[in-house]
Amino acid sequence: MIYNKEAIKVFDRVTKLKIINSVTGIKPANLIGTINNERQTNLAIFSSIVHLGSSPALLGFITRPQTAEVGHTYANILENEVYTINHIHQNFIKNAHYTSAKFDVNTSEFKRCGLTEEYIEDFKAPFVKESNFKIGMRFVEAIDIKHNGTKLIIGEIEQLIFPDVAIIDGDIDLEATESIGISGLNSYYSLKKIAKHPYVRIDEVPEL
Repeated sequence: MIYNKEAIKVFDRVTKLKIINSVTGIKPANLIGTINNERQTNLAIFSSIVHLGSSPALLGFITRPQTAEVGHTYANILENEVYTINHIHQNFIKNAHYTSAKFDVNTSEFKRCGLTEEYIEDFKAPFVKESNFKIGMRFVEAIDIKHNGTKLIIGEIEQLIFPDVAIIDGDIDLEATESIGISGLNSYYSLKKIAKHPYVRIDEVPEL
């Protein structure tokens, strides 16, 4: 199949969402947990989380254009400047998936979707207890993407929590954590480690 720009434009909305959300391949599947000043929690599934740098340790994610129905995650981050990123695992994919529904601001997706709030040390934002790979984030900045009204939200890692078995030969093994991936709007994939190669130095590149 070959689709040019004009053909893509005339896709119906759902088809366009599914196809364009899939073309980058498998993406990390995560739940972002937040809380507002009234102690109302929010939980939402995201597949756009990306590594932005290691020193300082920065991660980014994309928010959709803000409306009355969507945008609770970003609004809560602006209020408290903290949030959590929680890997999704195979045993609660269904619960995580349904956090994508447009619940009103007074409904906690934790409660509605059968997941458990967890507070670690004095970090204000809620983690997902069912997740075994959790990241506590501090908001750094938001960059407007003017072409489509979205924002790149950038945060710095303040807490990193994962099981000891995840470290294998000095690397994080995502297969060992049972984290999963996502493609499109509603397709989920297990992760299987298939290869490991050394850190590349120019004088060590083999004949290929």
